[in-house]
Amino acid sequence: MGDDYVKVRVQLEQMRSFGEDEGADAEEQQQLPGSSPPHAPVSPDPSSVTIAGSDASSTSVTCKQRGKSRSRPGRDDKNSCGKHLQDLSLHGSAAHAGKNLNRLGHERTLHIRGTGKILQGKSETNGNYVSIHPSKNIPEVKLANKRRPVTVDTAKAKTSLEALKISIKQLKWKEFPLGRRAACDIYWHGVSFHDNENIVSGQVNKFPGMIEMLRKINMSRAVRTMQELFPEEYDFYPRSWILPEEYQQFSTQIRMVKENDATVNPTFIVKPDGGSQGDGIYLIRDPSDLKLMAGSQAKQGVVQEYIHKPLLIDKLKFDIRLYVLIKSLEPLEIYIAKEGLTRFCTEPYQEPSQKNLSHVFMHLTNYSLNVHSGNFVHSDSQNTGSKRTLSSVLYRLAAKGVDIKKVWSDIIALVIKTVIAVVPELKVYYQAEIPPGKPGPTCFQILGFDILLMKNLKPVLLEVNSNPSMRIEHEQEVAPGVYEYVPSPVDKEVKVGVIRDTLRLMDPAHRKPSVSPDEAALPSLCLKQVYPKYTKQFNYLRLVERIASLFIRFLGVKGNMRLGPTAFRTFIRTCKLSNSNFTMASVDILYIDITRRWSGSTPDSREAGMGLQAFVEAFFHLAARRFKSLPMREQVASLLDLCEAQLEPQSGAEDRRSVSCSRALPRANKTQSLGLTNPQLNSPTPLRRAASQDYRLHQRLKPRSLRANVEN
Repeated sequence: MGDDYVKVRVQLEQMRSFGEDEGADAEEQQQLPGSSPPHAPVSPDPSSVTIAGSDASSTSVTCKQRGKSRSRPGRDDKNSCGKHLQDLSLHGSAAHAGKNLNRLGHERTLHIRGTGKILQGKSETNGNYVSIHPSKNIPEVKLANKRRPVTVDTAKAKTSLEALKISIKQLKWKEFPLGRRAACDIYWHGVSFHDNENIVSGQVNKFPGMIEMLRKINMSRAVRTMQELFPEEYDFYPRSWILPEEYQQFSTQIRMVKENDATVNPTFIVKPDGGSQGDGIYLIRDPSDLKLMAGSQAKQGVVQEYIHKPLLIDKLKFDIRLYVLIKSLEPLEIYIAKEGLTRFCTEPYQEPSQKNLSHVFMHLTNYSLNVHSGNFVHSDSQNTGSKRTLSSVLYRLAAKGVDIKKVWSDIIALVIKTVIAVVPELKVYYQAEIPPGKPGPTCFQILGFDILLMKNLKPVLLEVNSNPSMRIEHEQEVAPGVYEYVPSPVDKEVKVGVIRDTLRLMDPAHRKPSVSPDEAALPSLCLKQVYPKYTKQFNYLRLVERIASLFIRFLGVKGNMRLGPTAFRTFIRTCKLSNSNFTMASVDILYIDITRRWSGSTPDSREAGMGLQAFVEAFFHLAARRFKSLPMREQVASLLDLCEAQLEPQSGAEDRRSVSCSRALPRANKTQSLGLTNPQLNSPTPLRRAASQDYRLHQRLKPRSLRANVEN
């Protein structure tokens, strides 16, 4: 063996740390700052690579002689260095340098010299260059250290498509308008979670069950439950009756009010359960004016007290459309857009009377109704017209001496309390669609809050829209009977910002928006986090959420949303709520009574059993029996403490797998995707237990007496 034959091998693990591919995986990129190649005691700065003669003083990595051989220099040896240099984007001359390196022999070295600090798992590089020694006259080539663009499937975006396209373009992300065979990072749906049924990863801009939860009836029931526990905190929602089941109660109460005071003649507004854009809304002053039937079927809806003293601007009634982002359910994250819209009526307001009850342009602020009025004003200015920005209205009120900070704080409190009211039912829907352990996307959603300011500046919640319009054009009549969509500067200003900044917050790379180089030229976020920022002020309101965790725990079967009689008995027995005065026979009677009543109030229900709202009623009944001397809120809190204490010993010995909608928690790890799951979790009983150990999660949710003012 002679010294003329040298075998040179560069480990592939070393080369990966130098950015061998512009499309490198994120996992490899994350290993750069803190990992060292197996044969390199110190991680060098990968910002430049220099090939030169022997220079012991600057040598970081040496292509060592691995052994001697009688054969010719191996082709693999040549390809090893040459191919690696090609991977480093050295075109043409790079391959030539690889061959020269093979001929240099064991005295030649590979120098890796950085323009920044030596990487030892702490510092980062200043640049990323590959250069050859000047004596070889090989030009420098800059490595493009680009990250893979975020992919967005917009095939189901519908009316929000134009604003979404603009947002994606501003972010320099990649749009797939016709969908994509491979998985996308974000799926933008126009209507519901089920617009695309084949999503098993990524993020979807809709929560399962949100449409159902925000219907007028379910919304009223959720807020009514909170009003029973916290009447003062939830006085922002008008008094409501559910039709047709509470028609007799409504009629009796109104008759009694009029008998007690003949001068009182209240006005009510009727809203169909699934109505939108003002469709089917009308005003009444007497229960006999209700239109209860649609053909042979009873109309489902709500009747609410009408706010007859609203705040007026230019003698016109108006409401606020505020955009709210629910980023995740567990942990609960809420953002509010700093800018919103104000929609004005097109007739001067007068207090309701029998003569003007039918004047929809005077009493109803819905854009879809007023746009057809001859008085509707399309304006390119944000300060005038029938649709204006929220900030322009607030500035105008501030000029009149209104405490805008107080108004904004009250609106924030209204939003947080409303979301807390609907979250328990949303968690039940979520676990039914994506049970723990099942691959599935994570969810987020933009909601549209319609808020009315009363004359005393108190905000009142009118409704919450699960699919607020994100159209940035408005319909305009260009000829008699001929309409077309033209750009709306006010809509574009508000809605593009909301969608763009929602995408920035949901960036799957989890980068801070201000840090991303692609977003350096973008304005600051228009979305402000209000929860968990104000957790201390509002966490005591989450009692019903703790009840929902108990409910989910005892559901048992994956995908189920109703509690059967056996599961209800198990709940009673496990929490030790039965005694000589409340036997299991009494438990069965309670279950049958409540379930029968609720099944009658929800005739469209396809599942038998006890839903969450019925379970909450049963829980309130049990709390009242157990703690008769306490106020209702303390009764419920005490029973929750008792149940959670009974369940804690079972929780301690098992791995807790809470029902989670968090984007931070993966749906399935690599082991699960390969089918290598824990065999013990495949049996029904451990699976039920593992899927619902939420006690520690809700310890921080116990009622607190401390309340603080909401900051601006």
